[in-house]
Amino acid sequence: MKFLHTSDWHLGMTFRGGVSYARDQKYVIENICRIALDEKVDGILIAGDVFDKSIASYEALNVYDEVMTRICVSYEIPVYLIAGNHDGAERLSQCNELLKKSGLYIAGSLSDKPQVVNTKDADIYLLPWISTDRVKAAYPDEAEKISSMEDAYKTVLDKYRESFVKDHKNILVAHAFIVNAKTSTSDRAAEVGKAAMVGSHVFEGFDYVALGHLHGPQQINKKIRYSGSPMAYSFGKEEKQEKSVTIFDTESGGQTVIPIPQLHKRTTLTGTFEELMKADFDDDIRDGYVRLEVTDSYVGMDSMAAFREKYKNLLEVAGKGFERDDARITMTIEEIENADTDPETVFEQYCKDMLGESPSEHLISLFKDATEKYAKGVVLE
Repeated sequence: MKFLHTSDWHLGMTFRGGVSYARDQKYVIENICRIALDEKVDGILIAGDVFDKSIASYEALNVYDEVMTRICVSYEIPVYLIAGNHDGAERLSQCNELLKKSGLYIAGSLSDKPQVVNTKDADIYLLPWISTDRVKAAYPDEAEKISSMEDAYKTVLDKYRESFVKDHKNILVAHAFIVNAKTSTSDRAAEVGKAAMVGSHVFEGFDYVALGHLHGPQQINKKIRYSGSPMAYSFGKEEKQEKSVTIFDTESGGQTVIPIPQLHKRTTLTGTFEELMKADFDDDIRDGYVRLEVTDSYVGMDSMAAFREKYKNLLEVAGKGFERDDARITMTIEEIENADTDPETVFEQYCKDMLGESPSEHLISLFKDATEKYAKGVVLE
């Protein structure tokens, strides 16, 4: 049997509250569907974070509803889906028993029994995002033994391993942060939650572990893989990642990585104002999502207007600070354009870049007081 492994769609995500990624997400999902049909897969494994927020937007829900109906009903390909840390577990698993009849299998919250789907000679175990408290609640007899995330995973997976059927292939779909796995800038929740890291040894015994949570596709060992997000959600490391899905063949145990085309290429361009304005980049760069690092000047409204004329999908600009030549101020286009109406957001970003931390409430109150006095024409000494 062949299964397509994907994760971290993050439907509903926007770029720092501004640009919608809806068109990009629909585009990559269309390509995932095409790959599933071309490869004649027997099922699709979605390893968590199908949505970006626990209460998904109307637009995100519509995309989800349309694609799941198409895959499960029109294509008659089963989907095996778990909740990630971004998903609303209870909402995601509503009408779960009813949906199973259409081929959509969802594990929203941890159960005290293995959530497993038997399909021919392959058993698919679904393990949603967990915490130590959730595991203690599900397995109260084991609670005293659980003091870390590794303990929690071992407790759950030992129960799963006890239910293995002889001569069956065992596939695990999980959402986890493996020790020493590589993160990207958009892995914001993972970076904050490093205490939730676990060793890869907790997954021993499974023939394939389809992981979600980290956005960079990567192989942890022969049997454990992150599919990565289907599109790039940040600049930096993700610019160089080739987004993909993984096809796992239960008969051979082999894995095939298939690239996913992107609607917009993501690129950081560095140079002086004049260099960036005169440069002749290929269409896929110029028309893609762009971050500019301007080396010789502060970026104001005049230069921004010129940049936007050349780079129609410009998302972020880094320019010199006002007083220090070695300081860099990084802002989104929306933040720059809203500077007059929302100076507090600009100030907060300035503090992050210059001081390396968000401003305190006291500092924000002083800033508000200063801007109010400035607006009234009071001379600040």
